[in-house]
Amino acid sequence: MGQSRPQPGDVIDGFRLDTLVHRGPMSTLWRVSRPGREGGAPLVMKIPSLAEGEDVSAIVGFELEQMILPRLSGPHVPRFVAAGDFDETPHLVMEWIEGESLQAILAREGKLAPERVAAIGVAAARALQDLHRQHVIHLDLKPANILLRPNGDVTFIDFGLSRHDELPDLLAEESDAPMGTSPYISPEQVLGVRTEPKSDHFALGAVLYELTTGRQPFGDPQRKAGMMRRLWRDPLPPRAIEPSCPPWLQEAILRCLAVEPARLYGSAAQLAFALSNPEQAPLGPNAAKLRQDGFWTVLRRRLRAPKRSDFQSRRVSADLDAAAIVVAAVDLAGGVDELAARVRVQAGRAVEGEPGARLACVTVLKTALLSLEETAGDQGRSAYVQRLVELKDWARELALPADKVSYHVLEAVDPAAALIDYVSKNQVDHLVLGARGSSALRRYLGSVSSEVVAKAPCTVTVVRLRAPDTGG
Repeated sequence: MGQSRPQPGDVIDGFRLDTLVHRGPMSTLWRVSRPGREGGAPLVMKIPSLAEGEDVSAIVGFELEQMILPRLSGPHVPRFVAAGDFDETPHLVMEWIEGESLQAILAREGKLAPERVAAIGVAAARALQDLHRQHVIHLDLKPANILLRPNGDVTFIDFGLSRHDELPDLLAEESDAPMGTSPYISPEQVLGVRTEPKSDHFALGAVLYELTTGRQPFGDPQRKAGMMRRLWRDPLPPRAIEPSCPPWLQEAILRCLAVEPARLYGSAAQLAFALSNPEQAPLGPNAAKLRQDGFWTVLRRRLRAPKRSDFQSRRVSADLDAAAIVVAAVDLAGGVDELAARVRVQAGRAVEGEPGARLACVTVLKTALLSLEETAGDQGRSAYVQRLVELKDWARELALPADKVSYHVLEAVDPAAALIDYVSKNQVDHLVLGARGSSALRRYLGSVSSEVVAKAPCTVTVVRLRAPDTGG
């Protein structure tokens, strides 16, 4: 294909090329503007490389990105503006993201403090959950493709290797060779599998490892044989390189990079939950590891290493449904009464059908407008600690494994607002809460349950007690 190299000042589809931002092997990025429409949001244009001898995957990937990006929305992806096909100059115009890539941050700082790594991990995992809910697996997460906005949000760019549930996978039709970036590519991607959302979890874990230690967990092998090693060989634990890495952060990172699929997080939201609640994170053997696994363990893994045929094609939504986050909001101000017991039954039913689901038990400790009510419990505990103990007692009958349940006391003036904020930040799938009987005060002020049902961005199950049968 003949294509003249674009120059500053050229106008393509009504967009003027102002500044060359980046020239890569597969495309160039330009800051662009629209003559006569000054003052609008800053834009960037992506133009694929179409010179003779270019990798055909650059063209196919560009076609994929043209199909996928218009279907995406929200703060975690660039806003689509316009696109042009191959009749003249193919291009993709999108929002310019104000922020800095993790690649630039790594180049400047080398490695980051654990608290900052965790904060970035939470933001990236929440962004990833949002992307997966839009039926897309990114499949090329790396520091260069993760932008950190000034407000702390994460935005992903470059969807040229991505897969959309509802679109043809042009890259898979072209080849079954590994596609991705060597240090971050998942084991199943090495085998040519492009249908696993957990591939993105693995890549994010590799990025968090690098942010923590300043090193890539598997190096940068350039041949498939070198990449195949991650099907059976675990990385050196982060704490062996960076002793300041706390056990809970190492647990999260190594769980993302686990060789055994059963050890992986069920969803990106579950990873975000673990990183944002480190005091609740159950610590397994990975948390204290300082060495890689021994010879015999690695040999057994190698002999049992999965093959491409072991992976079944499925939709992203199927993984999300099986890894739901369920919240049980229980009012314990008056102890465990009949309504609290009914909420427990419904919460148990919500998680028992999905082996990958986890339960967050939540109660709200109402605070005064100006100061926390520091009412002491029977044994001198603060109101907060007493309520936490009561919450754990309430959940004991569910008999859930420690890594499937957590406990949270929210201190708030407005219980409804606190619950809505909690389920929004933690990308909760299902909220179960009780509703007290009606009263004149509730009719006047409005009930917690009705406000939560109206505003919560998730499924809400309201548990009520049956009105007594008065006969007659």
